[in-house]
Amino acid sequence: MTNKHEKVEKNVGLFFIITILAISVGGLVEITPLFFQKETTQPVENLRPYTALEMEGRDIYIREGCNVCHSQMIRPFRAETERYGHYSVAGEHVWEHPFLWGSKRTGPDLARVGGRYSDDWHRAHLIDPRSVVPESNMPGFPWLEENKLDGNLTAKKLETFNFLTRNRSHKDENGNPIPLYSAEDIKNAKSEVKGKTEMQALIAYLQSLGHALK
Repeated sequence: MTNKHEKVEKNVGLFFIITILAISVGGLVEITPLFFQKETTQPVENLRPYTALEMEGRDIYIREGCNVCHSQMIRPFRAETERYGHYSVAGEHVWEHPFLWGSKRTGPDLARVGGRYSDDWHRAHLIDPRSVVPESNMPGFPWLEENKLDGNLTAKKLETFNFLTRNRSHKDENGNPIPLYSAEDIKNAKSEVKGKTEMQALIAYLQSLGHALK
């Protein structure tokens, strides 16, 4: 009996083309509708943009690899929401470039960590994690207390986020997108961060996480 699949299975080129076609069609069917759903393209009501200092802290969070061990995505399961808080929604992340959802939890999820601990707790934890969490295997980051920000690129970062989020911001009464950062925000960005430590910036970022949905 002739196997109808034999022609495809024995032809590597044809098999490759059909596989790519199947994946492409499946991806388009699943992903394309998301571009037209308000829940995935518009910010949630209470979402606010990062301050200049929080933006710098976000970059330090990425630079130090915090997103490798900590996720920022709470799944809609009871075990997750009871421990971490309200599950994550797409509208919280429409201004994120790149997304920092993460895929590994060597440490706890940080999506709702903002306001859960004091600034002093975070400072002690970042300098010597085991001073506040004895079982922690997180490394310390004492140099953050010494490194100072110069703010030379902060304004550029805000301008970049204005460009990246130009079609995903809040709207005015006429339906026009409102830029995340005003001209005054951009003008004052350098002065707001210059002289602050990287520790202050990272703590400010951590304290901002989850503010829209507590």
